Amino acid sequence: MSQDSPTRPQRANWLRAGIWSLGFVALLWVLEATDYVSGHQLDTLGIQPRTDAGLLGIVFAPVLHFGWAHLYGNTLPALILGFLVLASGVGRGIVATLIIWVVGGVGVWLMSPPGSITAGTSMLIFGWLVYLIMRGLFSHRIGQIIIGVLIFLAYGSLLLGVLPGQTGVSWQGHLFGAIGGALAAWLLNDPPKKQAQSKAQKKVA
Repeated sequence: MSQDSPTRPQRANWLRAGIWSLGFVALLWVLEATDYVSGHQLDTLGIQPRTDAGLLGIVFAPVLHFGWAHLYGNTLPALILGFLVLASGVGRGIVATLIIWVVGGVGVWLMSPPGSITAGTSMLIFGWLVYLIMRGLFSHRIGQIIIGVLIFLAYGSLLLGVLPGQTGVSWQGHLFGAIGGALAAWLLNDPPKKQAQSKAQKKVA
């Protein structure tokens, strides 16, 4: 006999994705509240280019913000895009996020101007955006292609943020986050033929 319909596991996965994305955004708000109470001491944990201390910023920068307005602007995109990345598989979504996190952070550390400090979830947001747009192109899955098109129509204008020119905005974080998203989409693609073989192996007599 074969396994049950995937509908129930899919709904369970969406629930997990919702919990993870809500939990992540809640963490962002808790950290900003902590930063506010501490007199913005956490801001120093952002990425400081080409310094030993700045390497620690690669770990912390994507969950820190320079004030409530900065955090507020990132909250809704992080919630929506984070959920969509996780909805097709929490494990895969976490790995994609880690790839974006590292590629974006290292790129900022290498390429940002000296004396600057970079922080903010927009690095992940740009990575998630590009990941969602491109993963269908690699996997050839119709559902993912449709989602990618819809996401591009809704948020594609954000991609202009990879260009330099906006004062006080880290285009390096946006650019390398986007590069990390493209890399994650390529590395984690799951073509239909591979999926069909995996499902066939799960059937028992």
